[in-house]
Amino acid sequence: MKKVGLYFGTFNPIHIGHLVIANHMVEFSDLEEVWFVITPQSPFKVKQSLLADHHRYQMVQEAVAEYPKLKASTIEFDLPQPNYTIDTLVYLQEKFGEQYSFSLLMGEDNLKNFHKWKNYEAILEGHHLYVYPRISGGVTPSEFKNHKKIHKVDAPVMEISSTFIRKNHKAGKNIRPLLPEAVWKYLDEMNFYR
Repeated sequence: MKKVGLYFGTFNPIHIGHLVIANHMVEFSDLEEVWFVITPQSPFKVKQSLLADHHRYQMVQEAVAEYPKLKASTIEFDLPQPNYTIDTLVYLQEKFGEQYSFSLLMGEDNLKNFHKWKNYEAILEGHHLYVYPRISGGVTPSEFKNHKKIHKVDAPVMEISSTFIRKNHKAGKNIRPLLPEAVWKYLDEMNFYR
């Protein structure tokens, strides 16, 4: 059974920080693949800055094209809204449970609020969490400190944000080094975030 890490996000746009983390996970943990699960645009929250689902999917596809262990996933595009991680996991388990075992990738900042997630106990019961370091305030709840299903991975600290990229691209700054080359080309050709 193949061990897959699920990396959830809007990836608006995907940047080198996302790639560094995902690649680190498949090279330096027991995960064999990482799937970028692109969060669809919520029909309830139309955010001007959020590109259409297919454009964000296309950019993730471009970013991972040369990394055979990294995949783009549209699995949440067809699930009911709003998307809760537990529902996506249940769906994936039913659909692919024989072939794959699924774990979650999350930043340390998310772990601090994990107890507020819908059915977080059920998530931990059925899945492992692979946590990468983030510079953030707050305290990790003690129940997660030495949990047998929570694995801290000593990945590089990547403090690049998609928000920073969008804002500064719009302001005319050169943000090209923060993006995989193919993503930069797509974004530039489509004139996104201007």
